[in-house]
Amino acid sequence: MAISVFDLFKIGIGPSSSHTVGPMAAAHDFLQVLKGRDLLERVTRLEIHLHGSLSATGKGHGTDRAVVMGLMGEHPSLIDPSIVTSRIETLLESHCLHLDGQQSTPFHWTRDLQWHDESLPYHPNALTLVAHGNGHMLHRNVYYSVGGGFVVDEAQASSGELDSDTTALPYDFHSAAELMALCRMHGLRISELMLENEKAWRSEAEVRAGLWKIWQAMQACVQKGLAVEGVLPGGLEVRRRAASLHRRLLAMDGDESLIASTFSAMDWVNVFALAVNEENAAGGRMVTAPTNGAAGIIPAVLHYYMKFQPDACEREVVDFLLTAGAVGILCKKNASISGAEVGCQGEVGSACAMAAAGLAEVMGGSVGQVENAAEIGLEHNLGLTCDPIGGLVQVPCIERNAIASVKAINAARMALRGDGEHFVSLDHVIRTMRDTGADMQEKYKETSRGGLAVNAIEC
Repeated sequence: MAISVFDLFKIGIGPSSSHTVGPMAAAHDFLQVLKGRDLLERVTRLEIHLHGSLSATGKGHGTDRAVVMGLMGEHPSLIDPSIVTSRIETLLESHCLHLDGQQSTPFHWTRDLQWHDESLPYHPNALTLVAHGNGHMLHRNVYYSVGGGFVVDEAQASSGELDSDTTALPYDFHSAAELMALCRMHGLRISELMLENEKAWRSEAEVRAGLWKIWQAMQACVQKGLAVEGVLPGGLEVRRRAASLHRRLLAMDGDESLIASTFSAMDWVNVFALAVNEENAAGGRMVTAPTNGAAGIIPAVLHYYMKFQPDACEREVVDFLLTAGAVGILCKKNASISGAEVGCQGEVGSACAMAAAGLAEVMGGSVGQVENAAEIGLEHNLGLTCDPIGGLVQVPCIERNAIASVKAINAARMALRGDGEHFVSLDHVIRTMRDTGADMQEKYKETSRGGLAVNAIEC
């Protein structure tokens, strides 16, 4: 299985990579199959079935709306978030779904969209799409949204093929130990090795331009989050805080004491993370990094570096993201980045490790120090449950990203103060995350049936 850094960093739409981005992409794929088989004009009815975690927290994550928008021809990488509400309202009034924006098909929300508590065999995030034509089934497929916007269909899942990319990489690695050995053998930094692997898909210029575009999207998301105030949608009445905190930071009087400057740096990291995750919770445009639920951590740490490091430049942005991507690949290959599969340790924990590694890399860390930074970042998120209140990525998700961003910076700092030698390896921690996720009760894995989701509100 070959995974590109662009598989981990995808421009999409909030509030969830597994519950919004993945399902929209699955529905878009289903639509393309109908078109490719010349079946679109024959469709007279569509059924949408959401299973397991997609059912449990799908309403709060907008899964139903995402699937419908995908059937309308929208793709998460290109959709304008501002059109979603009006398009859904028109559908609810007219009971008419325009497949690919053109083929008119009757659609009754409560009849044709069904929620099922039970999970399907291969992953907790599953949806079944069925197209009928004059009483006959034209096409049916099951899709699994396996985290971070990655989607596989029933055939891929049943064969154990969770990624169909078999690209041969010059420096293929399946563990952190292999990654470090390859770097040392060939005299490469982690970012340099990742760049060589990325060149198996595209030119170096395209890699750099693509990652710079990802960074620009992260910046745009932060700026949008810093400009908007009010209450987040969904019914919890959670106030957006990033804009007011940003104003206070800009108005600070420049106290130069050590504790004041330390607090100021942490405040900036917090405000960057809050801005991204408030935008995500509002269904805005952002970058999956590696998931939407954890999308504020990498942008916050990278913004911190670019703001406070003298002479920070475009090349370092690319190196940061490439190195973070290497750690994300290891987490995905050897455990999971899906909250529905292993809890929030797979989302926030993975993102924290990725951000710590990226920061250590651009701060000049050795291969061993970078691996140590990632290990510290992930180790101290082990066992983290996914328990969003009301199925919304607001509480505790928004603050959790800010806390993990600061944790990532501290992890990098601790690693850079050492020599790269340490007791527990990143491979050990990733394996522990996988085992802990398997042992974790299902109610703590993105179902909103355990933890804060039931203890913080009246049930």
